[in-house]
Formats: sequence, C-alpha cells, structure tokens
Amino acid sequence: MSEKLNIEVPTMAEMIARGEEPEILFWVGCAGSYDERAQKTTRDICKILHHVGIKYAVLGTEESCTGDPAKRAGNEFLFQMQAMTNIEVLNGYNIKKIVTGCPHCFNTIKNEYPGLGGNYEVIHHTQLIQDLINDGKLKAEGGESFKGKKITYHDPCYLGRGNGIYEAPRKALEVLDAQLVEMKRCKSNGLCCGAGGAQMFKEPEKGNKDINIERIEEALETNPNIIAAGCPFCMTMLSDGVKMKDQNQNVQVLDIAEITVRANGL
Repeated sequence: MSEKLNIEVPTMAEMIARGEEPEILFWVGCAGSYDERAQKTTRDICKILHHVGIKYAVLGTEESCTGDPAKRAGNEFLFQMQAMTNIEVLNGYNIKKIVTGCPHCFNTIKNEYPGLGGNYEVIHHTQLIQDLINDGKLKAEGGESFKGKKITYHDPCYLGRGNGIYEAPRKALEVLDAQLVEMKRCKSNGLCCGAGGAQMFKEPEKGNKDINIERIEEALETNPNIIAAGCPFCMTMLSDGVKMKDQNQNVQVLDIAEITVRANGL
C-alpha cells in the first residue's frame, strides 16, 4: 500500500480546541479501528478526504461501538446504553454530517439513532466517493491501471437491501477501465456474506455449507481478478472464503476505498 502521504487526522476535541468545526465527522467503527485488515480501508478513506480537501475529524477515544451487534443479538438494553453514550457525544459536538466505512454503523446511526435523539445526515464512504466522482474531484487517473481486470462486487446487506444503496459502489468501479461482472445473486437479490445480525461473533449452526463459502463460490464463478467489498464484515468473510478455496494467489478482496485510492495514485 502506498504511504506517500503523512496525514494528520484531527480528533473533534482537538479541532474544537482550535476553534474550528469539521465539514464531516468520520465515524471509524470498531472494525475500522481495531481489525488490522479494516484499518487499511480506514487509512484509505482518510487519504481520499485529505486529497479532495474535505475538513474532517474523528472522535478518537470518545467513539465507542454503535451497539449494532448487541441489538442484532437481541440485547436491546445494551444497545440503548451504547447508543445513548454516543448520541450524547455527537450532540455535544453539534455533529450534523457523518461518513462511515461500515454499513452496520451507517444503518444503525442513520435508522436507529433518531428514535433516541440522534439526528444526523449519514453517508457511506461509497456514496462520498460517488459524489466526488460526479463532482470531478476523483478521476481514476495517475494511479494503478485496472485495464483488463475483471471485478465483481458483493453487496453488503445493510447497504444494499437494508438501505437501497446499489449504484454508489458500482459508480466507483465503472470509472475504472475494468470489466464489472455481476454475480447471479446481486443487488436486491444479493446473498449475505454470513456475518450480519451479529453472526460474525459466533460459530455457525450446523448445515450443509457455511454462507461465506456459498457466496465465495458464486463470486469465483465470475472468474474475477478482484472481489470488491464495501463492508469490513464482508471483507473478513470473503477473504476467509478465498483462502478456504485456496484462491488467495489469484483473487484479491479489496474495499471500494482501496480500489479508488489505487486508481487515483493517492
């Protein structure tokens, strides 16, 4: 990964202390903070924000889990405790607009927080990338060429079927000189990677096949060079599936942000 830019990422506390306000808060999320693979996507989202000159900040140690896994696992009490803590922090900083790299965080803050007093404009990083492409600020020039590469995109449940966002991530791929191939089950008919609904954190029930293996088989049927993802949970499940199928030498699993950064030479 390119490390050309030495980016300083300010926290909200630091920015407020300087008497400044960000245009957008970058909600990093648990995976983006602690998972080594997802941290690469976090860095690349920061590179994109830095490159286009958007003034942004993160919460740093003041950010905690949105409560999505607790809620999906059935612990509503824990979810509300986590959510209220975050809403208190966000409202304390008068946050209006949030971008996140995780569809689970996106869905929870966008759709669950308003009922608890947290009302914000929330966008997923693929929507931000789509807007920047439409505005001519990201052009897929000067970086790695994807010419002749075959890319298939896996729709995350909470981005696609949960919130109807299908075009934004595809827009980021369509500007590349690559061949975008769809899996049999895609868009509103997409198949879960197997991690949603807090399933990420438990062993699967007995069955004929793990869902991520079923999904990776569908992806590999398209003979891709790259499987594109837009979610850290999906990233884990798809990457594990590629390894299980012994295809990690032939197929890369990359987030839309990583592909965008490579294409723009950031």
